[in-house]
Amino acid sequence: MEGMTEVGCWTGELESVFERVAGRFGRADLRWRMRDYVRGLLGQAARKNGWQLAEWAGHRTPDGFQRLLNSSIWDADVLRDDVRAYAGESLGPGGVLIIDDTGFIKKGTTSAGVGRQYTGTSGKIDNCQIGVFAAYTTSSGRALVDRDLYLPKAWTSDRDRCRAAKIPDERGFATKGELARNIVRRCLAGGLPAAWVTADEAYGQDWHFRRLLEQLDIGYVVAVPKSQQIKSLAGIWRIDQLIEDAPADAWQQFSCGDGAKGPRVYDWAAAKLPINLIFDPDPPTHHRWVMARRSLSDPGELAYYLAYAPVGIEIAELAQVAGSRWAIEECFQAAKNECGLDQYEVRRYIGWYRHITLAMLAHAFLAALAAQASGKAKGAAETDQPSSRSPWQRSGDSWTLSCPTHEPTATPSSTH
Repeated sequence: MEGMTEVGCWTGELESVFERVAGRFGRADLRWRMRDYVRGLLGQAARKNGWQLAEWAGHRTPDGFQRLLNSSIWDADVLRDDVRAYAGESLGPGGVLIIDDTGFIKKGTTSAGVGRQYTGTSGKIDNCQIGVFAAYTTSSGRALVDRDLYLPKAWTSDRDRCRAAKIPDERGFATKGELARNIVRRCLAGGLPAAWVTADEAYGQDWHFRRLLEQLDIGYVVAVPKSQQIKSLAGIWRIDQLIEDAPADAWQQFSCGDGAKGPRVYDWAAAKLPINLIFDPDPPTHHRWVMARRSLSDPGELAYYLAYAPVGIEIAELAQVAGSRWAIEECFQAAKNECGLDQYEVRRYIGWYRHITLAMLAHAFLAALAAQASGKAKGAAETDQPSSRSPWQRSGDSWTLSCPTHEPTATPSSTH
């Protein structure tokens, strides 16, 4: 009986998803084709390419699915907005928006955006496409909510090649950082109920990315390299130099979330930066922070962060936000393994967006089912209280950076 109930729940939720997006597909045959495609992505086909999805769905050939992805009339961006709204409703408010990219290993030279470029998927320079993605995570689960295809300059400077791959003439070159900023704007303007943003150092070190988040009045905790420069009226210093000056009692142990083996506990040090007189209101509503995470088993293993958080925030919550970034890696793994995110055979620009968006819809459905099983979203992260003379000055129950003692570095940068 329990198994029948689970099947009924699965079927009922999937039907509600199809009803939700049905209006995006103008003809009845197109709607049924979309339903078969998404069911195939969720199904047990050994590989979720055109032929195997068609066989799984009972189609004689993959022609119908190829038309769905390449030539039929529907808007993948409107469907993307539906996926984002569905994920936000299913997972609940107050979560973290995560930005990262992933690679899709490909052969040949004709797939839109393909080229030899570094991807973390293989850990090396490979022939691949790169997608910049956003995921949304709360205590109830996680789901992919936006995407953009990165087009290297070798593509955007060759308009004939772009036209052959059906890349619109108006689509010019944009860095991954610019794509990330566009994604953040869409997600927040579209009503995603995120309270925070996080990203790895490839995006966190970008001053324009951090400044956009501040202008949008959303908190962030982003990774930065150890060479990240910190600018104040007193000078410019490297973040690793500032952390070296941290007194012993500035380090506290916090969990940044549960992993496969239980709570992921690290030493954390955090200090508020001076107020920015140009950007900040008086009195300020937010503070900027420098943070570091240190491994308990290997104290030489450190990670560095910059944060922007409401006044009165607890350091334990900043650690939780920093630790939430792993959720997008789980999204990539699940969407590729369970929903065929990377198993497409389309070469055209529009086909990439359509397949990826339908795979995101399938993944969001699985996230919604998991959220229903786990109950409503839980509250905020744990709020442990934090446990000299140097740049690190105690201020109430936290630490504040004053004028550091290191000699300023010579090279300026457009950072805080």
